[in-house]
Amino acid sequence: MNNKIQISASIVLYKEDIQILKSTVKSFLQIPLRKKLFLIDNSPTNKLIKLFKHPEIEFVFNNKNIGFGKAHNKVLEKINSDYHLILNPDVTFNPNVFNVLIKQFEKDKKISMISPKVISLNGETQFTCRKNPTIKEMISRRIVVFKKNRKDPGLELSKPFYPEFIHGCFMLFKTPDFVKLKGFDERYFLYMEDADICREIKQSGKEILYYPEVKITHIHRKGSSKKIKLLFYHILSAIKYFRKWK
Repeated sequence: MNNKIQISASIVLYKEDIQILKSTVKSFLQIPLRKKLFLIDNSPTNKLIKLFKHPEIEFVFNNKNIGFGKAHNKVLEKINSDYHLILNPDVTFNPNVFNVLIKQFEKDKKISMISPKVISLNGETQFTCRKNPTIKEMISRRIVVFKKNRKDPGLELSKPFYPEFIHGCFMLFKTPDFVKLKGFDERYFLYMEDADICREIKQSGKEILYYPEVKITHIHRKGSSKKIKLLFYHILSAIKYFRKWK
């Protein structure tokens, strides 16, 4: 394929806060590399398309909510890049983080996906690294849902390491690896896709790297702890996850 770029990214949209989304898009467009951003809109109307007309942006309107993983997978046949970023619409970052992360890929050939340190707007660290989900752990987490930034015991987050699972607000993949995995498992409508793909990476013989030497900012909205419908999606995805991975 011709016209290969260095970085591609996809953001799935659904009734987003426009100002927050604009900040995320601005962060990406400032990256000093050849790049392309796919905005995949699951919203009921396509009113956002007129706000994000740019030569490095492609807008994909689905006309319905097809789910998180399936929406990201819409670009599998479109991406022609060295690295592909799965990005939440509420994340901002210094564009120079990519030069640092790419160097880690070059140093360690077994890395398939890398994620940086994630902080909240108030500067607190978000504990995005986890051990693989278990039924007991998920029930326990739900019971203590009002405790902020609950950290899994035994995980030291000040140094780089290879966790079992990293939450997916900013997942930078080697594009060939992401395509080989066929993206996300589309059986999950919402939630657990990130835990699932981390296990798929490990099963393929590759690694995921948590790299806290650089950081991004994430407005963590914790939707499933606030809305019954989202909690239902979370539980349904958990059932599918545990059936798949036994």
